Amino acid sequence: MSEKTKPVETDLYGPVKAFFETLGFEVKAEIGAADVMAVRDGEAPVVIELKTGFSLTLLQQAVERQKITDQVYVAVPRWKGRAGWRAFKGNLGLCKRLGLGVISVHLEAGEVQVHHDPAPFQPRKVKKRQASLMNEFERREGDPNKGGAVRSGLVTSYRQEALRCAAFLAENGASKGSVVARETGVKRATRVMADNHYGWFERVETGIYALSGAGRAALSPAG
Repeated sequence: MSEKTKPVETDLYGPVKAFFETLGFEVKAEIGAADVMAVRDGEAPVVIELKTGFSLTLLQQAVERQKITDQVYVAVPRWKGRAGWRAFKGNLGLCKRLGLGVISVHLEAGEVQVHHDPAPFQPRKVKKRQASLMNEFERREGDPNKGGAVRSGLVTSYRQEALRCAAFLAENGASKGSVVARETGVKRATRVMADNHYGWFERVETGIYALSGAGRAALSPAG
């Protein structure tokens, strides 16, 4: 197939059929709703859905075929370039979660690569991430954001703590970090002011911080 020719689903069939035949399967196309069915003695049938690219329709069709057999693959043309690989990798992860196998077909070479065989998926929990979310949830005061809002401008527990430190300095003037921590209940007050993520603080001398102009502006109703 010429590289300039837009692929069609039937271009995938020859390489996919040949691949499964080398594994000892008998392969036929368009059996009922299945694009491709492969059968080997004593085993559950294999169904392969062919598409020229990943789409919601492809995944819906493949999941529907799981009512027939657990051995369901999706087959798409091999990606091109880094952007194509990133998109493919993301879809590969989604297919794993759906219990689907994934095949890519290098159309010019007629080569088939199996990236994942169908198998039940058990998500691996990352305890560190869960702990981070729980920490943020517990430290967050109230519920100041709206679900679905863009990430920029969100009120985090860190911002809330920085505002509490700023409010204390606005009322009491330059203060030791330990005093700010004790009076505001922000245990990491010294670190928050030293990091100065928002530009609200100025170090007067070692361990002592004052409010900057940006900090006063942040505390104003308009800020």
